[in-house]
Order: sequence, then structure tokens, then C-alpha cells
Amino acid sequence: MTVIRNVQAELSRFRVRVLVACIVVLVCFGLVAARLVYLQVTRHDDLLAQAENNRTAIVPIVPNRGLILDRNGVVLATNYSAYTLEITPSKVAHLEQTIDELSQLIDITPRDRKRFKKLRDEGRSFESLPLRSRLSDDEVARFGAQRYRFPGVDIKARLFRNYPFGEVASHVVGYIGRINTAEKEALEESEDPANYRGTDYIGKLGVEQSFEPQLHGITGVDAMETSAGGRATRRLTSQPAEPGNTVKLSIDIKLQKLIEEMYGERRGALVALDPKTGDVLAFVSKPTFDPNLFVEGIDHENWQLLNESIDKPLLNRALRGTYPPGSTYKPFMALAALSLGKRTPQTIINDPGFFMFGGHRFGSPENERGGLMDMHRAIVESSNAYFYSLANELGVDTMHDFMAPLGFGQITGIDINGEVRGVLPSQAWKRNYYKRADQKRWYAGETISLGIGQGYNSFTMLQLAQATAIVANGGIKHTPKLVMATQDTRTRAVTPQNVAPAVDLGFKPEHIAVIRRAMVGVTQGGTSTRVFAGAGYLSGGKTGTAQAVSLGKNERYSATRMEERKRDHALYIAFAPADDPKIALAVIVENAGFGSASAAPIARRAFDYWLLGQYPSDEDMAAVKLGQAAAPIGTPRLAAEVPLQAEPATPAEPTAPASDLSRR
Repeated sequence: MTVIRNVQAELSRFRVRVLVACIVVLVCFGLVAARLVYLQVTRHDDLLAQAENNRTAIVPIVPNRGLILDRNGVVLATNYSAYTLEITPSKVAHLEQTIDELSQLIDITPRDRKRFKKLRDEGRSFESLPLRSRLSDDEVARFGAQRYRFPGVDIKARLFRNYPFGEVASHVVGYIGRINTAEKEALEESEDPANYRGTDYIGKLGVEQSFEPQLHGITGVDAMETSAGGRATRRLTSQPAEPGNTVKLSIDIKLQKLIEEMYGERRGALVALDPKTGDVLAFVSKPTFDPNLFVEGIDHENWQLLNESIDKPLLNRALRGTYPPGSTYKPFMALAALSLGKRTPQTIINDPGFFMFGGHRFGSPENERGGLMDMHRAIVESSNAYFYSLANELGVDTMHDFMAPLGFGQITGIDINGEVRGVLPSQAWKRNYYKRADQKRWYAGETISLGIGQGYNSFTMLQLAQATAIVANGGIKHTPKLVMATQDTRTRAVTPQNVAPAVDLGFKPEHIAVIRRAMVGVTQGGTSTRVFAGAGYLSGGKTGTAQAVSLGKNERYSATRMEERKRDHALYIAFAPADDPKIALAVIVENAGFGSASAAPIARRAFDYWLLGQYPSDEDMAAVKLGQAAAPIGTPRLAAEVPLQAEPATPAEPTAPASDLSRR
């Protein structure tokens, strides 16, 4: 009986074990089934996308950058395609050794090595970086035969920017350069960061920077099927890139080139506007630079030359250079006197050649004749005493409030980045600008020199040109603009550039007429008479000489005894034709002395080109460059017959399509 009971106990325990085992197996199968349901149903879409991503790779297609044209359709910025030898540092075991071996197949200069090192220091190891650009067909073939020896090295076809006119209008057109870390972070935080995937370059200056969204285009994508090793096997889908828009500027590149040539080796700036529209006809800053240097990444030597040059060629003087306006300020002071009822055109002021105030003698470095001055004669002969006394009558704050609407010391709103405000002084400005209590106070004597465009006055040539255009246009103010229109590359739809509406500043026509007649008198019997002798049109103008450095109380100015960079600046403002102005400009030649000798001759030739279609003779051009010209000499050439020469051709034809804007 005991044996039977033991057997039954063993069977009972066995059945329990079998039951437990069955339960465990069922639970395991249940877990497996649940997992399968979770993976196949709940995670189906997610896992399918991951699998697809493992099978596919999204390759960005960089769009062609848009063209930049001048007002006549001349191409100022375009693209070309060229082969580039590139290295991905993370895929190369011995980088320097690899470069040495590559140099036996392809010519790699020390400059190429330095540029590559700079890019490697600034970039990431897994990025493909260019070592040599613009490879010839022979070099491509030689590398292709030895490609197996160089893992991590490849040849790619890339688009390169080209500026056919080199240094001409470089500050206006600007340049593109490799995207730096700060720019990359800004792009990643932008509304459409994906649009710059695969893009290595971005606009850095001028129109290239200010109109980057229009010029860049829309990046396309290729969805590629990849093997287990990551190699592309076939294209699955493709969305083509959309090229950037064409941007048409208002400048005339031939006029721009003429003016830049007339400066020669001198420094300065000139802005020419259409007073009826605000279109910028020329926007000159000298010296210039070659934007092509930046396309592939500028080398250290050239960057050092540009960045450390005492001439500051990278500074856009027309936009960011500020100068005292000198006597070119006098017509606007006279307009203030008329508008505010302080003086009439017939008011007589005696000019003994100086003005005494507070025991201080304010002199006249322009050696005017002096005598009894009404408003017309004071402008024509540039009487300092007349405007010294006027400044004293008006006061600094009254002058500030009148001059601000004319654009002095204000942002004009021109459509490129980087404009500076300059200084239109007032008592409030001085209190905010200076820190020490004794510096914050405005002294009455500081007002006097403001009347002749000296003292704290500091404006850009853009501001001075805009104010001149306002007077030429009867008191109607237009916002200056460099871009006339953009054109969609696909639809060919042309979109005019939006600008603020014109503003009537409310000057009385009779007051404007007084100022314009006096400025015409400057060219007919005043300080620029010799320069405009024989002109085929009547123009108005005003010369100016502005101090570059302050003189001591008893120190007299002598150009021959001063360093060249401390000499006075030469300025000129003008408009033409006098009865129906089509062009207004402001020009400065740094440290060149009197405006009539150095600045007015440049304005005369610019007017001859724009109004008469004339181009200076070679001998006349040589005289202007040296600041030794008055009226044109020699026989002027027809501007239409003077060839507009660009830089040597690029390695390939432009890849961006032709634009209808070029035919407008």
C-alpha cells in the first residue's frame, strides 16, 4: 500500500510539473504573439519607414545660383561647372601621405594645401572638402585610372561662381564664400533649414548677401536605393532643384567702370541716382577688390593683403564711409534758412573773410573774395562767413530737425545690408554719445562750424547724393534702390522691387528754385566753372573741401607740409540737366584737396556719359586720374563704341539659363 501511495504522489507531482511547464510555454508563446502583434501592427509604419531609410539615401541636389545683371542685361555674376578633387578626412588613414601621393598625379600647389588645411580646421572630418579645383580632363583621367589607390578621395562636378568684371562694382555685387559655423547654425534655425542641405557657399557681401534667398534657389532631392555597403544602386525618386532667381540691378556697369577708372589709385566714393525714381546708377567705392578671390576660399596671403591694407579695400565707402560734407552742405543750409523764415534770398551778410564768435575767429580756408553776400552769391562763391552766421542763428537742434528728413544722419533704406547712419549732431545726440558729464554739454561755439559742413557732421555719400536728388526733384524724396527687379527662372515672371512710396517734403517751389539757380551759378561763374566749360547741357553743383583732421587753434592748413592721408577731402554734389534733372550725384576723393580740382572733373565725365553718350579720350582719362583735369581735353569717344571688356573667360559656359531680364 505504501508503494502505491508513493507512485500516486509521484504522478501527482509530475502532473503539476507538466501543467506548470504548459503554462510557461503558453505564456512564452503569448509573449511572442504579443510582440509580433506589437511589431506588425502597432509599430508597422515606424519600422517600415526605418527599413526604407536603411534601404534608401536622400541626396540633396544643389540649385544653380541666380544670375546678377546690370540695368542693360550685362551679366555681373554667373556660374560655371568644373571638376574638383575632394577628400573626406575621416575616410583617409594617412592624410598628408595621401596628399603627397596625389600630387604625383595632379598638380597640387602649396596654396591648395593651405586652403585645404583651413577648410579642414573649420569643417568636420566627415565632410568632403575640396583639395584642388578646376581639374583638366587629363587630370581627371589620370586620377580615374588610379582611383582604387585612394579610398576617401573622389572627383566631383561642382558649380563655381564667377564675376566676369573682377574688381568692377565688387562692393555692389559682393561675393559668395564657404558657409562658416555661425552661418550654419543660423541656417539650421531658419524657417527652411533643409533648403541649404548640400550647399557649401552663401552670399557674404553686397547683393549676393542681401538677396541670398532669391539667388539661392530651392534645393532638390534624389532618393537613392543603397546596398548593404552603402553604395547607391539606383534612383528611386527625384525632385529637381529650382534655380535661383535672376536679379537685375539699376546700375550701369559701363558708367560704374568709367568712374572707377577715373579714380586711378586714389580713394573715395561716388553715388549717382536717378532723382525721379531713386534708382542707383553708379555706386562706387575705391579701392576695390576681386570677388573671384573668395569663390574657392581666399588664401591667407591675399586675405592678409586685403584685410590689413591701410587703404581698406573691403570697406564699402559709399555705404559705410562717413565724412564731413564740407561746403556741399551750404545749399541745404540755405534751404533751411528759406524754409524756416530765417533769411530771404536778398538778405545781405558782410563777409570779411572770417567770423568772430565768443572771442574765437572762424576762418575761411577756401580763400573766398569776401564782401557783401546775398544767398545766391554766398552759395556760388562758397562764403563761409555767411553760413557761420546762419548756423548761429538757427542753432544745432533746429538744424538737426530740418536736415533729418533730407536723409542726413539717417538710414536711407537702400536695399543692401550694412548701411551706417553717420552723425547729424544735436544736443540730445551729444548727451547720449559721451560718457563724462563735462563732455555732454553742448557749447555754442560748436554750432558755428556745422554751418559749413564741419564739426560733428559726418555723412555717407549715399546720404549726400539722396539729399541732392531731393533738391533736384523739387523736394520729392525717393528711397534709393540698387535692385530694379527679380525674375523667376521657371516661369519667367518679372517682379519689380518693392520700395517705399515717394515722400513730398513740402518745400516751397520758389525756395527750391532759389537753391537750384545758385547751384547752376556754381557751374557758370563759381567754383566749378572751368570744369563745366563747353558742356552740352546746363548743370547745378557745389564744390566742397572737408577737413580730414582737426587743426590746432593757431595752426594753418598747408597741404604740402601735411601727410597725404591728413590732407583735406575733395567733394562735389551735382545734378543735370538743370531744367529737368535725370541724374544727381555726390562724389568724394579722399585727401585730394579742393573739390573743383579733383571731384568735379569726375562728375563732369559721368554727366557727359549719361546725358551725351560720351566717353573721355585717353589723354583726358589720364589727366583725371592724376587730379589735373578741368574741362575735357582731346576728342571724346562715343560711349557705345567703347568696348566693355570683362575678365578672361571662365573654364565653362554659364550653367544658369539666359534671362528675359537681359533683353529688357
